Amino acid sequence: MTVNSLPVRDVSVHFSLLQQYLFLLKKYPILTKSITSGILSALGNLLSQIVEARKKSKDDGVVQKIDTAGAARYAIYGLFITGPVSHYFYQLMEVWMPSTDPYCVLKRLLLDRLVFAPGFLLLFFFVMNILEVKGLDDFMKKFRRSYWTALKMNWRVWTPFQFININFVPLQFRVLFANMVALFWYAYLASVRK
Repeated sequence: MTVNSLPVRDVSVHFSLLQQYLFLLKKYPILTKSITSGILSALGNLLSQIVEARKKSKDDGVVQKIDTAGAARYAIYGLFITGPVSHYFYQLMEVWMPSTDPYCVLKRLLLDRLVFAPGFLLLFFFVMNILEVKGLDDFMKKFRRSYWTALKMNWRVWTPFQFININFVPLQFRVLFANMVALFWYAYLASVRK
């Protein structure tokens, strides 16, 4: 039985987008991961705003406007911080803790949860403060008020996802996998930083 291939015009849009993404991921890995991170970070912020606006409109009947500047800040953070930093972190993790190491599963998870997560969350608070053009006093207030709460929530929410990500997801897709989870995580962070 022979298999007939479909002409390009008959290929579904989803498959074509996936092929394009895979091509870009192979040819421009950091740029592709950075752009994807920027888009999904902005969408996470917009999701947070929509959820909050719906809650407030049910409570007091007032519809709030979407803060496009907030979404832009998240896009900038994803583009310049999340994408590149995550790319290099996962690459280094593979070098430092190869899958041939008998304890790599535990070591990777501990490195991610106890070193990377606290540092990355601190970086998030700091960069967002800069992008909001706020001073050090405001950073310290938000840090004292929200950091520990956000870090504990990070450990609760992200630990199972990161266990899967760093041990079972192919290296080239780890940033994308984390970005998909982060879509909802950034919605949480946007609300907790207020």
